[in-house]
Amino acid sequence: EVQLVESGGGSVQAGGSLRLSCATSGFTSDDYAIGWFRQAPGKERKWVSCLVISDTSGSYADSVKGRFTISSNSAKNTVFLQMNNLKPEDTGVYYCAASTTPGPFLVVPDGYDYWGQGTQVTVSA
Repeated sequence: EVQLVESGGGSVQAGGSLRLSCATSGFTSDDYAIGWFRQAPGKERKWVSCLVISDTSGSYADSVKGRFTISSNSAKNTVFLQMNNLKPEDTGVYYCAASTTPGPFLVVPDGYDYWGQGTQVTVSA
């Protein structure tokens, strides 16, 4: 059974940094992708970044490009989202998700098969 567990959320002031972690288990190969989404109160869930586990480079939404970095550990069982120069508009619940069919739909929630429980990130001005 695939499981995803996020951690690392918290409250910071604008300009600060946080590192989110997504611990994964249950995968039998490296043929999957991990994505990060965020959801602000009353708004739809939006794609932030994704990483195909067999690859080394991630993809980013324009709003976070140059500030966020996605990576995995050497064991490929944890994916990180390093968030620097945080802004108030980065506030929301951050979810990691797994897609067992990496492809062009990694930027939308429907492209993913499994989801974590979410972790709150709050950035104050």
